[in-house]
Amino acid sequence: MKNYEVTFIVDPVLSNDEIETTSKAYQTLVKDEGCSIVNVDRLGLKQLAYPINKRSSGVYYCIEFSGDTGAIIPKMELALRRDERIMRFLTVALDKYGVKYNEDKRAGKIGTVKKDKKEDKKEDKNSRGRNSRNSAKTPPPAAKKEEAAPVKKEEAAPVKKEEAAPVKKEVSAPAVVAASTPAPAAEVVTPETPVTPTPAAEAVAPVFAAAAAVTTPPTAKSEEE
Repeated sequence: MKNYEVTFIVDPVLSNDEIETTSKAYQTLVKDEGCSIVNVDRLGLKQLAYPINKRSSGVYYCIEFSGDTGAIIPKMELALRRDERIMRFLTVALDKYGVKYNEDKRAGKIGTVKKDKKEDKKEDKNSRGRNSRNSAKTPPPAAKKEEAAPVKKEEAAPVKKEEAAPVKKEVSAPAVVAASTPAPAAEVVTPETPVTPTPAAEAVAPVFAAAAAVTTPPTAKSEEE
């Protein structure tokens, strides 16, 4: 007996009933060819590593079967290629190790093996030793620096500007400018010499006095009268 496993991805756009119908169609094909189905595993909707036919996810199915010959493989692959509902497929021939792995996986032995108590104790000791080494390597936490209290800046008192006393300008006395005009010459007083009238002058004097009296105009007093 030869063991095979075929995995195919169904288009997620289809309804749940259509996806189940697609899976049952290939199970029927396996049985019609004289093979026996070992297990049918619906892996469900999974994210694709890269888009296929503009789809980023797909419904995975895995059918494990066994048969006398591998004559069914070409017929099944041809049907998978022609089916538009199938996005990708892969057929694998299983050896004894593959069959054993699938049996252990279905039995729940893979990933859920219980550990012995001795192994648990060894792991506890190893973990303690690692923790002690890590604690020795890690330096003690540095002491927190005390934050200095904020220093208040003393505001300098406003300095009053001393107003300068008004300076009185001393008015200089006007300089006496010496007159450039020369000082008047001192009058020379000469002693008057007495004039002695002559007899002719004494005779003419009354005539001149009379002429003067006639020619002089009348005074203001005489006009008012």
